[in-house]
Amino acid sequence: MARRRKGRDISGWLVVDKPAGITSTAVVNKVRWAFDARKAGHAGTLDPEATGVLAVALGEATKTVPYVTDALKCYRFSVRLGAATTTDDAEGEVIARSELRPDDAAIAAALEAFRGDIMQIPPQFSAVKVEGERAYDLARQGEALDLVARPLWVESLTLAERPDADHVVLEMVCGKGGYVRSIARDLGAALGCHGHVQWLRRVWSGPFVADEGVTLAQIDALAHSEALDALLRPLEDGLADLPQLPATAEGAARLRNGNPGMVIASDVDFGDEAWASHQGRAVAVGIYKAGELHPSRVFNQ
Repeated sequence: MARRRKGRDISGWLVVDKPAGITSTAVVNKVRWAFDARKAGHAGTLDPEATGVLAVALGEATKTVPYVTDALKCYRFSVRLGAATTTDDAEGEVIARSELRPDDAAIAAALEAFRGDIMQIPPQFSAVKVEGERAYDLARQGEALDLVARPLWVESLTLAERPDADHVVLEMVCGKGGYVRSIARDLGAALGCHGHVQWLRRVWSGPFVADEGVTLAQIDALAHSEALDALLRPLEDGLADLPQLPATAEGAARLRNGNPGMVIASDVDFGDEAWASHQGRAVAVGIYKAGELHPSRVFNQ
């Protein structure tokens, strides 16, 4: 019999304003320790040197992680012009240089090609799997990888600042699976001057905003306290992009047992994905069909 993980049955979201110099996994482990939580996960990895929103889900909220991961995200980042690196960021070794420095007009024009539906090749140092192994492990062994381009939706990509000739600050809103380092690399190539990410901050991710996040220092200071519990946001925040359908009392009972349950629908169509609530709390996520929600995930709150 599998051994049951120790810890509290506590559910909700903690929005962490991740600092540079720590992995996303380490942040999740710290949050789990601070809450003494049985289960925890996060909605979208940030590179160790990146900062900003890292939304950590506890308990039943982990079932809503895919909906936050799939939501739009906003990144603000600086591109260092004139140099390409092995990692496409400032942590790598410089492998090419250029004295060319495009003006703002040239940069703004080049950004047009990176909006809408684009194809993007992940960085050599990334978590993409190649024949069962992580690309970054193979890259560290000196292998040159032929990674496959992946689709990405870029809602917007704008030139926010030009601090000096060597740097441009960009802001991008995109869908799931985007690599900011690839944007910097490919923009530098398009401009003929090379480029890599100098710094990166995830400003918001779905319903979660970095400036509303908790710091690691706060987590340490409030660990194992009711004050930390009070900072948890409800599980339902992770469902912000799905329509909410109130369930009848009988419908909620059926849904909790994994069966289709009656809901009160207004602006959803047959076959739409939605979540059912009862007395304001999420009961299940599923597909709406003819007055009932057919559950795919059930919440035990």
